[in-house]
Amino acid sequence: MRRFFAFLLLVSSLAFAQTPFHRGVNLTSWFQADNVRQIQFTKFTKQDFINIKSLGCDVIRLPVNLHYMTRGAPDYTIDPLFLNFFDQVVDWTEELNLHLILDNHTFSSSVDTAPNVGDILVPVWSQVAEHYKNRSNLLYFEVLNEPHGIMDAVWNPIQQRVIDAIRAVDTKHTIIVGPAGWNSYNNLQYMPEYSDDNLIYTFHFYDPFLFTHQGAGWTSPSLEPLAGVPFPYDAAQMPACPAVLKGTWVEGALNYSYKTEGTVARVKQLIDIAVKFKNQRNVPMFCGEFGVYIPNSDPDDRVSWYGLVPAYLQENGIAWTMWDYTGGFGLFEPGGNDLFDYDLNVPLLEAMGLTVPPQKEFILKPDSTAFDIYLDFIAVNVSDASWAGDGIISFFNETDPVFGEYCIHWTEVGQYNAVAFRFKPLKDLAVLVDKGYALDFWCKSDAPDTKIDVRFIDTKTDDPGDHPWRTRITVGPEIGFWDGNWHHVQVPLKDFTEHGSWDDNAWYNPQGDFDWKATDRLEFVSEHHDLKGINVWIDQVRVVDPAVVKTGDQQANPEKIKLLQNYPNPFNPKTTIRYRPVYDGFVDLAVYNVRGRKIRSLVHSRQQAGEHSIEWDGVDDDGRQVGSGIYFYKIQTDGFEKTRKMIYVR
Repeated sequence: MRRFFAFLLLVSSLAFAQTPFHRGVNLTSWFQADNVRQIQFTKFTKQDFINIKSLGCDVIRLPVNLHYMTRGAPDYTIDPLFLNFFDQVVDWTEELNLHLILDNHTFSSSVDTAPNVGDILVPVWSQVAEHYKNRSNLLYFEVLNEPHGIMDAVWNPIQQRVIDAIRAVDTKHTIIVGPAGWNSYNNLQYMPEYSDDNLIYTFHFYDPFLFTHQGAGWTSPSLEPLAGVPFPYDAAQMPACPAVLKGTWVEGALNYSYKTEGTVARVKQLIDIAVKFKNQRNVPMFCGEFGVYIPNSDPDDRVSWYGLVPAYLQENGIAWTMWDYTGGFGLFEPGGNDLFDYDLNVPLLEAMGLTVPPQKEFILKPDSTAFDIYLDFIAVNVSDASWAGDGIISFFNETDPVFGEYCIHWTEVGQYNAVAFRFKPLKDLAVLVDKGYALDFWCKSDAPDTKIDVRFIDTKTDDPGDHPWRTRITVGPEIGFWDGNWHHVQVPLKDFTEHGSWDDNAWYNPQGDFDWKATDRLEFVSEHHDLKGINVWIDQVRVVDPAVVKTGDQQANPEKIKLLQNYPNPFNPKTTIRYRPVYDGFVDLAVYNVRGRKIRSLVHSRQQAGEHSIEWDGVDDDGRQVGSGIYFYKIQTDGFEKTRKMIYVR
């Protein structure tokens, strides 16, 4: 009889609901922008997704400031540009068979979740569900990250409203739901049994908080001064309480409670709260975030914690995505370039049971050829380092770019704000300087007296006498001819002049120490005046060989027509294709299948320059409905052609 009951217990444990994915990462600071036109889409590429999968991960949680991806109240209409970007991410994960969680991360730790947040969540998620309802089951919808400052009794019905709104248009995709109290495991018990059988329940884990968040400046009080807290607890290694934290909860935790909170047994005990909920409810469970902040934690202790937490989650059938991939809680060694083949934290990966790829030593090599910095998108291995205060910097302005679909628009900023591009890894431009290479870009302004500085900045070394030196040119009326039209600017790198350095709130006059071998960034700066009421546009930023690219050149094959991404995409029953001929002329626009056979002619006539659009309803030239799948639409005019992909789902 005992064997029979033991068998029943085994069968019962195996029958507990499980998630279809197991372990992965959060890709942070990518879609967490204040608006869609500040997303640096090239920060991560399909290759990053390939790399993540090679670690042994099968899921990516993608935090998105989803409410900021809309046009705001009252309708919260989602910007098509966001859907264009996210469609590509969905494409990558489907091609790689990776699970993808769209995490609504519209969140501020300092602002409580509003009781009327459902009035935003419902229209936003309804649109998302409508757009993605026919994509694969690899996509998941997470309602809202870490609701806090809101009672469980208020939050839980709001979450049911969102579930119902999604299900009104999408009965297919799994929804991830979480409790109030910052998605705390302690608040799981207050969650109702929602009226949906296609849910995954989530919680976050950052215990012991004193260890995982030492050095963090966003806590209350700030834990920036706190360092050296060990894990597990060791009385001999415990740091003294920093003076500024005396009298706060931190002092009591250091002196008393950490003795019990900072143990392996206590960590397991806290995770067991979520395990108990999972088993009692028989629901799939997912830990969406966990981690230890890097700057002030001991590396070996951090590895020990990561060896404990994910293993115990997996042991209890709980899937996880660590926070984060390349950030302050990430998988890479601090102080590196976050390069997959060079900078991974090997002991950490091993502790988590992930696959460790071979690592190489990074050696900075001089650039020897031309390279792009911004052409429609910020280039790969270049990051946005801009600051705009209350002003506007858009990297996807669609109004009259020189070439391609977008240009940079910069306006309403104060003095000393900048459009800035950081090189990671650093650039060694010394060879290009000697070879006569030039910075090449297009710009225009609607104010004739506009004056901006364009400058490179080198790195600050450990030498106390060194500073981040600047070398610059000034683009003003005498160079830019600010008449509202585009002008081509090309300046040899050797013609830039050292300007000095602003460092540690002090100015240092130039000393001839600017180092082209360690170039950290390129900046366009409102150095001379603010840009209040002034519009500046920038496009096609490159370092070029002037012998190849002449000043005033358009380019070898200038675009004569702009073809925009169809919307919606994927679509059913119809989609809209927009295009803009640059000149009056004959235009041919047609749809092709994946074999390259033309199936529908949409436009075959002379068109005027300017904005045009046309709908396709999934019907071929013979009036037959085509099947679900990938199609291409190609536009041609005067020897120029361009093609884009779209997906039709019946």
